Amino acid sequence: MGVAGAGSVSQLLTPKRVTGGEFRSVLDDLAALRITVFRDFPYLYEGSMDYEKTYLNTYVRSERSMGLLVYDGVRLVGATTCLPLTDETDEVQAPFRAAGYDLTSVFYFGESLLLPAYRGSGWGKRFFEEREAHARRFGTYRLTCFCAVQRPTDHPLRPATYRPLDVFWGSLGYRKAPELTTAFYWPDLGEQQSTPKPMVFWTRAL
Repeated sequence: MGVAGAGSVSQLLTPKRVTGGEFRSVLDDLAALRITVFRDFPYLYEGSMDYEKTYLNTYVRSERSMGLLVYDGVRLVGATTCLPLTDETDEVQAPFRAAGYDLTSVFYFGESLLLPAYRGSGWGKRFFEEREAHARRFGTYRLTCFCAVQRPTDHPLRPATYRPLDVFWGSLGYRKAPELTTAFYWPDLGEQQSTPKPMVFWTRAL
């Protein structure tokens, strides 16, 4: 998942790096940011704090996880996360396992989040650079990946101004891998029950 960012990174915001168990200190703020950003198309996510904190504990348990959080004063306005694919959930690992990948060589990029007022100032690109640099530090990973939800082009809640991030991701060297697909479950806005959402992966050699 990613956000576009052009131009130079704003110097008015403060980045904070967390790894492993340090995620515990930011779980509430990160969960709230995920719920806010993912309400927008194409995710249309009707989130809950309980679910978010359960999922984000995946990063707490991973010794090699990393998050870069961006603050405007004391307010969290952006964040990105990553961790080894072997530490992710089964639905993330499954397509790589089925395709014969060595999971120990793959680093998974989670969310890239920015509140709308802070987009377009270079943080989207920096989020990818920071995660790639983190994965390289270990010297054992050969591939980075992330996944994106696939909504139909005629979806009734698709805004007229919506533009997919495919061009941005391609400019960073990522390629869409339609052979690597999975499904994530969450309730759409206004719904109570989780339903499957098709997800496709993007990959890049590290």
